[in-house]
Amino acid sequence: MAEDERQPLLNQENTTYNRNFAGGQTTVSPIGPDELPPPFYQAPESGVPMVACRVCQARIDISGKREQHVIKCPQCNEATPIRNAPPGKKYVRCPCNCLLICKSSSQRIACPRANCKRIINLAPSPVTPPVPSMPGMCRVICGHCQDTFLFNTLNNALARCPNCHKVSSVGPDYSRGRGNIFIILTIIFLVIGIGVTVGTYAYASSHGGIYVAYVGAFLLAAIFFVRSIYYYFMKVSIIEGVM
Repeated sequence: MAEDERQPLLNQENTTYNRNFAGGQTTVSPIGPDELPPPFYQAPESGVPMVACRVCQARIDISGKREQHVIKCPQCNEATPIRNAPPGKKYVRCPCNCLLICKSSSQRIACPRANCKRIINLAPSPVTPPVPSMPGMCRVICGHCQDTFLFNTLNNALARCPNCHKVSSVGPDYSRGRGNIFIILTIIFLVIGIGVTVGTYAYASSHGGIYVAYVGAFLLAAIFFVRSIYYYFMKVSIIEGVM
């Protein structure tokens, strides 16, 4: 068994659990409500994002911690996932409540807790539900958080990940194309600004209003240049299974 399949996701100090099954074997389904991140909600009195602990149901404040994969409950000291497991991994919760992470293909793992040491025989993973047959719909791996979400590639728009809520381009073509458009607009308005400035410089000395045209042309060139940089350096999400 790989080393990462024997490690809990958080250190478990001062945690109590049933010792009667120490060293025994049990079968645990790898996919279930205990192994999937619970939904976020906002506390009505403060509006801060919270999740319910998967062990004791206590409320856990996740402010500033949403980039983490798991969070420790302050009451029972057990781990609760708040993001999907990394690609190729899955969460498994031992009957002693220790949350483990292992390969998606793993069939047998060991709990690392000294007073548990169960050998967990994992039930076969359920078949991944197929992508809906809607034209253009596919699974996308977020370029920011590496979580997977569904996106319709026929939409000529940027993708917003439902997990980290950040925007990315699905494939490099969209962001590169938009970047090219804005850099061309930058050049056009820069040339217009320079041409107007050179052609009307003598006229502008007696008609101050012409300076507005100068400022407008160069300001638009600057805005388009910033937008082109934004698209050129945008994070790129990839379609699952496409390299």
